[in-house]
Amino acid sequence: MKKPIIAITMGDPASIGPEISIRTLLNSTLYDTTKPLIIGDLNVLEKVQQLLKIEQVTFHRITSVQDALFQPGTIDVFDMELVDIDKLTFGEVSEMAGEAAFQYVVKTIELANENAVDATVTNAINKESINLAGHHFAGHTEIYAHYTNSAKYTMMLAHDNMRVVHVSTHVSLRQACDLVKKNGFLMLSASQMMRVNN
Repeated sequence: MKKPIIAITMGDPASIGPEISIRTLLNSTLYDTTKPLIIGDLNVLEKVQQLLKIEQVTFHRITSVQDALFQPGTIDVFDMELVDIDKLTFGEVSEMAGEAAFQYVVKTIELANENAVDATVTNAINKESINLAGHHFAGHTEIYAHYTNSAKYTMMLAHDNMRVVHVSTHVSLRQACDLVKKNGFLMLSASQMMRVNN
């Protein structure tokens, strides 16, 4: 079985994403079925590792997916070098953190479009930080739609045989109710049923 290469964004460097990235890739069984790597900033991951006193992992800096080792205990990091660690304050919204988080997502999309990776996973971002950096998107889904030139798109959560599709994202409950349209729901449901049955 060919293991898929999974590009995982580090998320907002001032938030929980770096810790989630490290702790997730500490699970060696993940490497039984996938080849994971992180798109982010190595200096941030090293700082988080130090703060949390996580000793059972090493980092491997890469600038190309082909350089990845994909070995348990070693986290491959596609180092974007966007964060000045001396100016980063954990837990605070900032333009620098927003720009970095945004660029991590864009890089994963580029790698997927180039077929360098088989799938992408996104970590937590902060819309306020991304907006401060001048990128006005409601969330990951809209960024993916923009950079893949997708006019029709939606977010789908999948687990085993269950599929959940968001009719709306990042809007008030009132607006969400207004966005529910019978034809749209039926078309989306029909298209997904055809995909599941193929």
